[in-house]
Amino acid sequence: MSDEAYMERAIELARRGRGLVSPNPMVGSIVVSNGSIVGEGFHEGPGLPHAEVVALDQAAARARGATLFTSLEPCDHYGRTPPCTEAIVRSGIARVVSAARDPNPVVDGQGVRSLRARGVEVLEGILEAEAQRLNAGFAKHVRTGMPFVIWKAAASLDGKVAARDGSSRWITGDAARADVHRLRAWADAIVVGAGTALADDPELTVRDPDYRGRPPIRVLVDARGRVGPSGDLFDDQAPTLVATTELAPAKARDAWRDAGAEVLVVETDGEGVGLTALMCDLGKRDVQGVLLEGGPTLAWSAVEERLVDTIVLYLSPKLLGGRDAPTVLEGRGFAPIGQALPLRIRSVERVGEDLRVEADVHGDR
Repeated sequence: MSDEAYMERAIELARRGRGLVSPNPMVGSIVVSNGSIVGEGFHEGPGLPHAEVVALDQAAARARGATLFTSLEPCDHYGRTPPCTEAIVRSGIARVVSAARDPNPVVDGQGVRSLRARGVEVLEGILEAEAQRLNAGFAKHVRTGMPFVIWKAAASLDGKVAARDGSSRWITGDAARADVHRLRAWADAIVVGAGTALADDPELTVRDPDYRGRPPIRVLVDARGRVGPSGDLFDDQAPTLVATTELAPAKARDAWRDAGAEVLVVETDGEGVGLTALMCDLGKRDVQGVLLEGGPTLAWSAVEERLVDTIVLYLSPKLLGGRDAPTVLEGRGFAPIGQALPLRIRSVERVGEDLRVEADVHGDR
């Protein structure tokens, strides 16, 4: 097998840590000796052994003279666990193949330099883009303190998110909805607005049979106290945070608290909850990945405030039409056309009968 094939396995292992490791990065590692995998592991959560150590322990004596493949640069500092570089050197590993450097300034490049200084051959950059994508939330959070935001939307082929009578279930098919649950599994928090909560009464839980992580925080953005505390958002399936303003009556705030939710009063942006302030607060809670599932009004606020990093849009092979039917993005919009927000299309693929389009927002806007 090639270095790329072994690294694919390490990245595959790393994905098993979704929902478990935050605020740490997802990391997978394998030990290869004489063309055979003799140890493998992934990081399962803060305070638990890192992926490299798990793989080395499994390999035991067979690690001597072998190659360690790891999806992220090994750490070289003491935190909740000892440095991985020490375990690598003690094991007798001869060669380390690393996909990406750790964006944490405490680590960035130090693990590689430490290993090379102690005679371990290090090769970097194998499947680097895939490994970096896996931990995009960790990278943004550790550099800026802000979460990485994915805006998810589902629409008809003509861009409508609901029919003119307000009905929206179900625009997309079963396969697309299952894919959304995998996105939810990636997130530390899922955000919706009052309009979506009133129209759909969403649970915002991860219903993926392979998921074994903790439930993401459900965040309801309701500036004026429109949503009552009796819906599925206030069950005991996941923690709920209501982001509101002083415009919400005290009675509404007390009702949310009585239903078990945490209430966060955020400064208003003039029309609603200031989303930048909300994202700053979530970042301070070690929320690294946010999935925005709100409707076209909340989505516009996030886009206008330059908070969205990636867009995942599911397009259904249906036409709805209707002047009064809501579109995927509303608000005042960008004008003239030269001011449109540019995107970089990452992928377009079939998911069941629907199309899944993933695009990154250009960072220079």
